[in-house]
Amino acid sequence: MNVIGGSFEEFYLATRDRCLRAVLAVVGQRALAEDLVAEAMCRAWRSWATVATHPAPQAWVMRTALNLNVEWWRRRRREVPLDGHDPQAAVGRDEVDPWWMDALRRLPERQRQVVAVRVLLDLDTAQTAELLGMKPATVRVHLYRAAATLRGELAAATRSEGQ
Repeated sequence: MNVIGGSFEEFYLATRDRCLRAVLAVVGQRALAEDLVAEAMCRAWRSWATVATHPAPQAWVMRTALNLNVEWWRRRRREVPLDGHDPQAAVGRDEVDPWWMDALRRLPERQRQVVAVRVLLDLDTAQTAELLGMKPATVRVHLYRAAATLRGELAAATRSEGQ
């Protein structure tokens, strides 16, 4: 999306849902994804003069959200979970089909990130590589492996439904 000369409001309205779906696919928790995207969008708004000229502003928001997620985990790694708390009960799944969300969660983290960025944000291989800090060939390998795994799971699910 070319936003040079565009307003932040236009960018936000055009990209917020797509960014949310991509972050949700990576982190797997709707409330957390919403918080991460909201904070990333706030940071984009504060730095709009810079972000507006970025070659891929959506990628900037996604990278910021993923960095915030790492910070979130570092702050909370010593917290003790509550007994009887079901984290899945609080996850809203209306953004992405529940079967796909479950299948994505089973992928290794880097494959999940590549799928979220390549597919849900619709970035090309070079942009995905830059955003995730890997080489384009690595992006292609992760995407290939993720697609093969997802195809296998879809085929198995289709076979089990047919029985």
